[in-house]
Amino acid sequence: MSTAGPKKVCILGSGNWGSAIARIVGKNAQEHDAFDTVVNMWVFEEMIDGKKLTEIINETHENVKYLKGYKIPENVVAVPEAKEAVKGAHILIFVLPHQFVERICLGIKDTIEKDAMAISLIKGMIIKDKGLQLITEVIKEHLNIEVNCLMGANLAPEVAAGYFCETTIGCRNAEAGKIMKKLFEAQYFRIVVVEDATTVELCGALKNIVAVGAGIIDGLGLGDNTKAAIIRLGLMEMVAFSQAFYHNTETATFLESCGVADLITTCYGGRNRRVAEAFVRTGKSIEELEKEMLNGQKLQGPQTAEEINIMLTSKNLTANYPLFTAIYNICYKGLPATDLISCLHDHPVHM
Repeated sequence: MSTAGPKKVCILGSGNWGSAIARIVGKNAQEHDAFDTVVNMWVFEEMIDGKKLTEIINETHENVKYLKGYKIPENVVAVPEAKEAVKGAHILIFVLPHQFVERICLGIKDTIEKDAMAISLIKGMIIKDKGLQLITEVIKEHLNIEVNCLMGANLAPEVAAGYFCETTIGCRNAEAGKIMKKLFEAQYFRIVVVEDATTVELCGALKNIVAVGAGIIDGLGLGDNTKAAIIRLGLMEMVAFSQAFYHNTETATFLESCGVADLITTCYGGRNRRVAEAFVRTGKSIEELEKEMLNGQKLQGPQTAEEINIMLTSKNLTANYPLFTAIYNICYKGLPATDLISCLHDHPVHM
């Protein structure tokens, strides 16, 4: 990225994770000469008690819907139009539900700076012609800019509260890694940069499927030993899938925060686990529970399982991924949740 002088930053998304990361990015933009002080944050406009959410954020410096109780730095400005938010920005931070990425890219592609670069904090994939595209690939295809990613064991409320955690930035080159580390690192938010963006991003997407499996086990009341088996077998399928479909992946990256740490955290504390547990206990649909439990946020795990299943089915590989396949069938095809246990019995010890 050749832009001289301070780089303007724009955050695209303002859910709980977007708002939590805005607390760090806003503070770093104030403290480092490398960045323009003002950070625009695109906010999907909603009415809260008769008032626009953007107005509430700009007046109170708090996202009262998605991250209540935590102040956002005053230099972070909520903007209701994505095209306006990205004007003049050299670094675009994508942190919105993966279902909306293409629409946003199409809306901003004629407005962004030609030498801009992006970083995705989005955990998911998009189905394309019975194949899958990583979110970074979707952004690059539409915007024709360099795209990096950030993934880790980072539950948004804990990051907002300032609890120590680690995260992994996957970059395409060392220079981008230095810039991103400076933008995101805080005393309580430790950054490790690896030049293996593909594996970092795959970990962020695939672990949500495994978390659904962990929630199913919790819903069945089967305890931590069984959940540990789900986590181990899920990690095996994550590694196998990545190596089978993406030849430039590094196994060592699975030991970074984006890999095993994020997997464990999500299987014990994430929204995919919570909703999957309720799915088993209540008998309600995933869609119903998403509306009831997530306050407008979107669930990634079941949809990613569906997207993966389309790809595996097209290549006659579902039998090679019994855990991923069972989770999809439980969520969408009426397979009894108890049948997940037979998947554990029959799962190969190694893949």
